Amino acid sequence: MGDNIMKILILNGSPKRDASDTMHLTRAFTDGMNEVQKNEIHTVHVIDRHIEYCTGCFSCMRNGGECIHQDDMRELLEEILRSDLLIFSFPLYCYGMPAPLKVLIDRTLPLSSMNMKKVGDRYEHIGQADFSHLKYLMICGCGFPNSKQNFEPAVAQFKLMFRDNHTVITVPESPMFNAPEAVEVTVPRLSLVKEAGRQYAKNGMIEAALMEQITSPMIPEEIYAQIVNGGQSAL
Repeated sequence: MGDNIMKILILNGSPKRDASDTMHLTRAFTDGMNEVQKNEIHTVHVIDRHIEYCTGCFSCMRNGGECIHQDDMRELLEEILRSDLLIFSFPLYCYGMPAPLKVLIDRTLPLSSMNMKKVGDRYEHIGQADFSHLKYLMICGCGFPNSKQNFEPAVAQFKLMFRDNHTVITVPESPMFNAPEAVEVTVPRLSLVKEAGRQYAKNGMIEAALMEQITSPMIPEEIYAQIVNGGQSAL
């Protein structure tokens, strides 16, 4: 992706902050990126920021981007625009992102204007700021043992919000990353994610074969469900 240092902003949507299951994946990914080239990384635990709800008044879309709320979003919007890569790291909550992260995304409205343009078969708002340089990465873990019929709504929303330059990593059975007895399977999976970070840093993409390995269950679905249901305490 070039020889320049990337400014990476991690928006951690988990209320568990650094203890998040998904942050294990995110750290492995950025560690892989840093092996290729040292980057400037800043992690924001969204739950710790004062971010008011968007009221849908649309003032910001008419007045050049000035929001009626005086909170932490002003600073965060500035940092978003200064960044090269936004990493949205979050656990799956009810087939979507946790509420604090959704509130933050709602409050990015000042970056857009009321004017619209047709792109393909849909209309989009025209930006009030230049964010064409940004790349977007979604890293999401969930507590279910399979990927199908779980991640699809969150992935669809992410791809609609960020039509271009997006990459998505989803990993089932992610609570195992915080289970010491599961290191036999979690350490190899984190190694794969680290390799994905290396590939992304070099090429701006992740090989399909590697992505398939990353997104597959770490242990058989039936065994995972049995452990969760209390039938087995360790791997």
